Amino acid sequence: LSSDFAPRLQDHFHNKIIPTLLIILDDFPNPRVQTHAGAALVNFCDHCSKHTLGIYLESIVSKLQNVLKIKLQELIEKGNKLVVEQMVTTLSVVADSAEELFTPYYDLFMPTLKYLMANASDKKYRLLRGKTVECISFIGLAVGKERFMQDAQEILDMLFKVQSERLEWEPDDPQIPFMIGAWARMCKIIGPAFVDYLPYVIHPLIQAASMKPEIAIVDSVEAEQNFSEDDGWEFITLADQQKFGIKTAGLEDKCTAMQMLVVYAKDLKEGFADYAEMVSKIMVPHLRFYFHEMVRAAAAEILPYLLECVQCKGPAVVISMWSYISVKLLEAIPLEPDPEISELMMDSLCKCINLLGANCLTTEQYGKLVDILKDQLETCFLRFKHHQQKREDEDYDEQVEEELEAENESDDNLMRKVADVMHVLFATHGSSLLPLFDQLLPTFSDMLGEGRPSSYKQWSLCIFDDLLEFASQNAVNYQEYFLHPMLASICDTYAPTRQAAAYGVGVLAEKCNKDFSQVCLDALSPLMISVQNPEARIDKPGIHATENAISAITKICKFIEHGVPLDTVLPFWFSSLPVVEDKEEACHVYSYLCDLIDRNNTHILGTNNSNVPKLLGIIGDVVAHNTLSDGEHVLQRLLAIARHIQASGDVWDACLQYLTKNQQSALLTALS
Repeated sequence: LSSDFAPRLQDHFHNKIIPTLLIILDDFPNPRVQTHAGAALVNFCDHCSKHTLGIYLESIVSKLQNVLKIKLQELIEKGNKLVVEQMVTTLSVVADSAEELFTPYYDLFMPTLKYLMANASDKKYRLLRGKTVECISFIGLAVGKERFMQDAQEILDMLFKVQSERLEWEPDDPQIPFMIGAWARMCKIIGPAFVDYLPYVIHPLIQAASMKPEIAIVDSVEAEQNFSEDDGWEFITLADQQKFGIKTAGLEDKCTAMQMLVVYAKDLKEGFADYAEMVSKIMVPHLRFYFHEMVRAAAAEILPYLLECVQCKGPAVVISMWSYISVKLLEAIPLEPDPEISELMMDSLCKCINLLGANCLTTEQYGKLVDILKDQLETCFLRFKHHQQKREDEDYDEQVEEELEAENESDDNLMRKVADVMHVLFATHGSSLLPLFDQLLPTFSDMLGEGRPSSYKQWSLCIFDDLLEFASQNAVNYQEYFLHPMLASICDTYAPTRQAAAYGVGVLAEKCNKDFSQVCLDALSPLMISVQNPEARIDKPGIHATENAISAITKICKFIEHGVPLDTVLPFWFSSLPVVEDKEEACHVYSYLCDLIDRNNTHILGTNNSNVPKLLGIIGDVVAHNTLSDGEHVLQRLLAIARHIQASGDVWDACLQYLTKNQQSALLTALS
């Protein structure tokens, strides 16, 4: 239930479930019942919010400590390990879910866990030692480097001692996956210092990641007689009674090892450089490892990190590795059967292109990429047509609609990735991308056509937005394709489409104003209507659309030199603030606000400075939401304005009365 109905079960029934499970943990006469209670707590906490878990954390920790204490003594005296194994696993999940909230309880458990790790050396205790190692690493991640470092060296030395025994381990030793995961978490905790330990942990990872599964193609009779499910064989039926089988033993360990290699490459960067080429030869062929989707996911995810690792070795090494990666990646994407893995591969491609820049592909590869993007979009178009037919079918009902909605979501994610690829291509290539873009132009234009879903318009507009931003000098040549749909979409009922349209108008004002000044002036009215939409701020998509509309108005006022009716627009604009969610656009908005205040603009300050309380409230909201975390210079300008008002004494005190407690607290903290 905790897994199948998460997170609703956790959110609404925590007050009934957690106290009951804690009571059952006291059932010492029945250790199997205790174990099941601990396992149930794992499933519950695994999907529980940190806030909800925090309510019960002290009670959970106290109970686990008590059970561990009693059962550890029983383990020492009688060798009973069942409950201890489960409590250690439960503790791992509680710490992982609680994160920094677990810090006060660190000393309650770490001595016990270190004792278990050091003494559970007998073969029959290897699973317990593996789970203990896992638990220590999860607690370390939860409490952070500073708290963990007091024990880090001792624990790393013990880990190294355990690792040095690996030649004595059997291939299916239960410690192996726990050790692999624990080393990776240690890497995350201690950072670059982990490089010194890498030579001792990389061998079993390479070994596990390189494992080749046994496969067989046999007839049905032979499959039944000679290949048992008990031995780990799984079969699918092919044509003519033939069956394709794979022995799954070791696949999960292989997958875990590959995921850990991703962690090392990502976190250690140049510290992993000496292993990057060897790892690339293992990972890249697994882009087409169709026996396990998560293996393909790891193979795709690691690619940009490997390129980043070898940058310290010089351009020639990077180019050589990319030449190998790019061919296989572009081959794998169109053949990938799982939409989610396809999206991961395209995301990896985006990161690689962003890292390497313009002309990172050959002419042939650019053509291959165009074909891939066309095929991806054509697949979405065909599915949309099929969905329309399904809705007209006599068997259409709510269940069918749910299935269609799930497919629509998958198509939307696929289009997002196409837009991401185009974004990174425009960002790195600029106007030189236009010959490639022209090959896709009919497809992107078709997405803006009548009868297309709003999400199609959204992603097509996003792509045209990138054209305007990164190839602005050529924008006028494409206006027949994007201009009318963009202006018509400013007040679209679908918020993400409104956002894409508003952002595009803002780019026109900022970067293309010589050719589109009148267009921007014409857009003011629909932008203001969009901001006033009754549903403008009822949810995140609506908020982002509205804030992009406010930002577009900002840029029109700032960059269009003539024709803007500032007497009307500025009071409306100021009344529509604050902008707090879209951090990128907030920098534009508040930089312009500071400019206007520096000029003592009466539309902003108001008659007799009557707008000053509103202004302070806006600054308070900006600080409270950490909106300008990426715009420190703009934030300091706003705070300088607030300090100037604060220095006025009576005016400051009068203004504070109009602010909410949250605004006051944030503002006073920032000014202290």
